[in-house]
Formats: sequence, C-alpha cells, structure tokens
Amino acid sequence: MATDREFLRHTLATLAYRGAKSVRGAPADFAEFKASPTSRTPAEILAHIGDLMTWALSLARENHAYKEAPPMPWNEQVARFHATMEALDGFLASDEPLATSLERLFQGPIADALTHVGQITMLRRIFGAPMKGENYARATIVAGVVGPNQTPPDPKYEFD
Repeated sequence: MATDREFLRHTLATLAYRGAKSVRGAPADFAEFKASPTSRTPAEILAHIGDLMTWALSLARENHAYKEAPPMPWNEQVARFHATMEALDGFLASDEPLATSLERLFQGPIADALTHVGQITMLRRIFGAPMKGENYARATIVAGVVGPNQTPPDPKYEFD
C-alpha cells in the first residue's frame, strides 16, 4: 500500500465485502430475529454499523458527533450500510486533512463495525440460514470498492 490512508481504505473495503456477504440472500424475516431477549436484531446491528461509519467520518472531520439514526426497513438499512462507507472512503481518498489519527479511526468505529458484521454472520447461523465460510485471504478485495456491488466469492475458496 502506498499510504496508511490506503491501508485504511482497504480495511473499509474488507468490511464492505464481509458485510455484503453477511446480508446477501438473508431471509426476509431475518432482520427482526432475536437470539435472546436482550440481543439486538440484525437490523439493529446493521443500523449501528451505519451509525459507526457516520461517526468515523465525523471523527475524521473533527466533529466527534455520534448520532443514532432512526430505524429503517432492512433493504434501506443495507443501502445505508454501503452509503456510509462510501462517504467515509471518499473522504479518505481525498486530500482533506484528517482531524484524528488513522489509528483512532480503526480502533474505534471500524474495528467495532468488523465485530458487528461477525455478529450478523453468527446470527444467520443461529437463525438457520448460514452463509458459506470463505478463505478471505483469497477474496478479491480492492480499496475503494465499498458499495453493494462486490466481487462475487470464488467458489473454490468457499466452504460449508
């Protein structure tokens, strides 16, 4: 990678790839599934990830404002997931100065979002609609590709 910013952009692309895979093909009623009375639903987790990406952009611009967005239907929440990452990625791709360190952006909102994508993946298995595992080291992940149109997984690197 040419710069630390490019490495963080690759991290976002990894988040987008894994996140897209965790929601792709999920049954309609999965969005409201609760594994326990105190757990978040997949829709609530995905909304939180969008809030984290909005917060990350705020941190990058020196606003430091964390705001929870109102709940949305699943398909709109999936679109917001990618839109918030596109906004953050666009900022990181620009020459605008960062108001916080890349390390803080990673250790706070981005690492938290990666954890939450793992939760959605785990909830799919508990729900009875697991997604295939994958050798992510072999995945085609490219900095800047954070929208919904991800490169499909190579079937020879997927497994049950």
